[in-house]
Amino acid sequence: MRSSRKGRQWRALTGVSTLLLAAAGCVSAHAQAPPGPASRFVVVLDAAHGGDDAGASIVDDAGKPEPEKAYTLGLSVKLRSLLTARGISVVTTRESDVSLDATQRAAIANHARAQACLSLHASMNGAGVHLFISSLAPAQDANFVPWKTAQAAWVSRSVALAGVLNSALVHGGLTVTLGRTALTTIDSMTCPAVAVEVAPESGRGGDSGVSLDDPAYQAKVADALAAALLEWRAEGAQP
Repeated sequence: MRSSRKGRQWRALTGVSTLLLAAAGCVSAHAQAPPGPASRFVVVLDAAHGGDDAGASIVDDAGKPEPEKAYTLGLSVKLRSLLTARGISVVTTRESDVSLDATQRAAIANHARAQACLSLHASMNGAGVHLFISSLAPAQDANFVPWKTAQAAWVSRSVALAGVLNSALVHGGLTVTLGRTALTTIDSMTCPAVAVEVAPESGRGGDSGVSLDDPAYQAKVADALAAALLEWRAEGAQP
């Protein structure tokens, strides 16, 4: 009982420290160092947009527009269900249509001390799944790094995670595009982090492709992402 109480106190102090460091504009590069069970594996799912931020307009087969925020939340729910059924702990940045800024999302992810963080997006541009990692240059080892560039210490691990995601998506029959760009939310995360942007599936044989609202397509994307994270866990991914 005493040990459990100390654990709760430690987690509470860690959360307060993370938020205070965020307010100060810096974060410890080793903020996730406190030891935990060897089998601990946590994934953060960040459903982009929400609340007043609707995101892009996603058009379904009937020509009806749907806000990106609804699609990303739906994908987060599907993926969370697949992962928890396989024994993976999942932390989500939002469970409903609420507004969260980049700092709040990163703080949730950093407090979770996750082994993988996925920022979920949707787009009508391009085809298949687009994977983006931060364009920050890898940082030199340091005790503290600026909050807005904290991801620099994790870029190499994020590249490795993107590689595992890419392999699983391609194996699942999906078109994948890889890229690097400035990512406001991910740039402040202290975990291997990848932005996953889902676009309509490319057409084959002259057809126009499959829309984002197709349940079979959504399931294929979610299944492939879940398979990738299982592989990431099997490879012994460390935060």
